[in-house]
Amino acid sequence: QVQLVESGGGLVQAGDSLRLSCAASVRTFSRYHIAWFRQAPGKEREFVVGIAWDNIETYDKDSMKGRFTISRDNDKNTGYLQMNHLKPEATAVYYCAADDSYSGTSHDGYSDWGQGTQVTVSS
Repeated sequence: QVQLVESGGGLVQAGDSLRLSCAASVRTFSRYHIAWFRQAPGKEREFVVGIAWDNIETYDKDSMKGRFTISRDNDKNTGYLQMNHLKPEATAVYYCAADDSYSGTSHDGYSDWGQGTQVTVSS
């Protein structure tokens, strides 16, 4: 089991940027697919973006490309989500997920989850 710890959330204004981090407690981090999900109040958890072990990226929506960027540093066992030009509708708890075999968009496919970090974007 992989322990994941997210950080970097906070309260920002519309148009601002944030970088979320996901620190993993596993030596073989480079073999894991990681993804970011988010859950807004009263809504289901939704896929945002993922990056496979071979650095192939998957975005939920084309509209996120250019504003949201996922990356990973295998030497630091850490994944990142850079979010630019944030909008109020991005307000949610953001979760990091990892799996050593699944790299899709369904939250059911990922076996390990962080506790989440709150992102609040004011208008």
